[in-house]
Amino acid sequence: MSLGTYLIYFALLLIIPLWAQSKVKSTYKKYSKKATSSHMSGAQVARKILDDNGLYDVQVQETKGVLTDHYDPRKKVVRLSSGNFHGQSMSASAIAAHEVGHAIQDAEEYAFLKFRSALVPAASFGSNTAIFVIIGGFLFDQMNLVLLGIIFMAAAVLFQLVTLPVEFNASSRAMTQLVTTGIIQNNEERETKKVLDAAALTYVAAALVAVAELIRFILMYVASND
Repeated sequence: MSLGTYLIYFALLLIIPLWAQSKVKSTYKKYSKKATSSHMSGAQVARKILDDNGLYDVQVQETKGVLTDHYDPRKKVVRLSSGNFHGQSMSASAIAAHEVGHAIQDAEEYAFLKFRSALVPAASFGSNTAIFVIIGGFLFDQMNLVLLGIIFMAAAVLFQLVTLPVEFNASSRAMTQLVTTGIIQNNEERETKKVLDAAALTYVAAALVAVAELIRFILMYVASND
């Protein structure tokens, strides 16, 4: 690739994630100012959906930070950032329901979630070491090392790709639960969905960047062997 092509490529790798993060933050901020008609806090939303699905053993806890919300499958805990734990906004309800969606996936042994969990060791190793192995291979003209690094990177990329259906499914479950439990009304569905869709953008952006990087190194490997 020419210098200009490289510059455009790296600009896109930088712009896509930044755009996704900006979209998430702006959407979250906007709907954090709009309360739901139920006036339930994120913690109450999470607890109600968990109980309605028979997940009485899953705890709901407050955690520090902003948008640090997550579900811990090892300890069976839904952790909500302070703003969402106490907040009564559409953002708080959407994010709380999304994390509970992961708890429901876990309880139902959702296939993609199990597959993603199984990929964690390989993906973690790949994301931490692949680039160094690839660079080392090119520096010392050892194409076997480059190929090995690409394989490591592929494991991390596969993890990113499997994450997409896991996150989309959790958001779909969240919307269903919010509506069926009456936490949000029909006129609130569209705005709540905007929060969930914006959050999904970060995972889509991460997957796009990961795939682009993998393709770039594969093409470099092929070109070096011509």
